[in-house]
Amino acid sequence: MTDKMKCVIERNGVKVFGKAIHALARIGDELWLDPVMKGLAMRSVNSAHSAYACFLFSPLFFQHYSPDTGPAQDCGTVKCKLVMKSVLPLFRCLATIERNVDSCQISINLPDNRVIFQFHCRHGITKTHNMGFQESEALQAVFPSHLCPNVLKAQPRLLGDMVMHFPVSQEEITLSMSPLRVNLKSYYEDESDQMKAMHTEMSLEPSEFDYFQVGVDSDITFCLKELRGLLSFAESHVTITSFT
Repeated sequence: MTDKMKCVIERNGVKVFGKAIHALARIGDELWLDPVMKGLAMRSVNSAHSAYACFLFSPLFFQHYSPDTGPAQDCGTVKCKLVMKSVLPLFRCLATIERNVDSCQISINLPDNRVIFQFHCRHGITKTHNMGFQESEALQAVFPSHLCPNVLKAQPRLLGDMVMHFPVSQEEITLSMSPLRVNLKSYYEDESDQMKAMHTEMSLEPSEFDYFQVGVDSDITFCLKELRGLLSFAESHVTITSFT
């Protein structure tokens, strides 16, 4: 059995890594692991391919990071896709992980197509989870962000405070941008839903953003669940959130 990738995450980093998995679980049912020289990328996409997210953990995040410890002739890119329902329970209770886990080792083994998560816990306890993965084409969203006419950057807390005013049952919202303001409002595709549901709308002035560039008036409707997942991570670990 050949280790295609091996990394070790120290105590404080395990909770951060778990929060990233929680955020990706709100987007898609599958998790891509992509170990490359610049770090370990974790990606997911929803079933409609309308929402995509990627977390890239640089080698500095890990106590040890080796993207390919196998023979030189086996150094092709690993195409590793896991079922999210198999991975998420390993990081379900982040508070327990923070108290009891000293480190987590993740390795991808070939040719058996197995991913091994090994948690080294207090009192000398080691928990090992061995799961199979499916070989798949690498998941990568390609879009020219530098060509986007609209760019908004704000503190995650600002966006989180706005989103919290929408009911949990709200599925979609519309983001409207103009040079004068940004609006967020409820969206209902079915007219019967519009009659029964509560409508929420709020606006922000350009001065409330860290960076505000609107070249084209735009209206974008998207799922709220995915945004909430990313903001839950960003509010704890990110200084600036950007929309393009």
